[in-house]
Amino acid sequence: MTEQIWFEDFVPGTVLRSPERLITLDDIDRYADLTGERHPVHMDEAFAKRAGFPGRIAHGLFGLALIEGLKAEIGCFEESVVASLGWDKVRFHAPLAPGDLVHLELELVDKRPSSKPGRGIATERGVLVRSDGTKITSGDHVIVLLNRPE
Repeated sequence: MTEQIWFEDFVPGTVLRSPERLITLDDIDRYADLTGERHPVHMDEAFAKRAGFPGRIAHGLFGLALIEGLKAEIGCFEESVVASLGWDKVRFHAPLAPGDLVHLELELVDKRPSSKPGRGIATERGVLVRSDGTKITSGDHVIVLLNRPE
């Protein structure tokens, strides 16, 4: 397991990078099956092309979910983060398409002690980035982060 980042270790300005992930049509289909969201821009090649895309594109919220999944692949918050308090400033900058190779750039932004002992509140900024450097999805995530165990 990767070394955990506890509240004490959370240093604003630090940027972590995940492994890469290749996006496939199967990813889009499985996300649609799971959520029931089947807008034709995601499911119908011809419709997506008429809408101005090169073909089917992934759901915006799939990109946001990938931020969480790729963060899990970094592995440094598996034991230290105990809750999500929400997302702010979520933006979909560019379409995510089958064949895109993406990674996460996770910036540790801010932290403060919680009113509950043994934990703090922290903000991380996730940016899903295509291999050519294009920013796809971004957002600020507020988390509850435990102090280092004694």
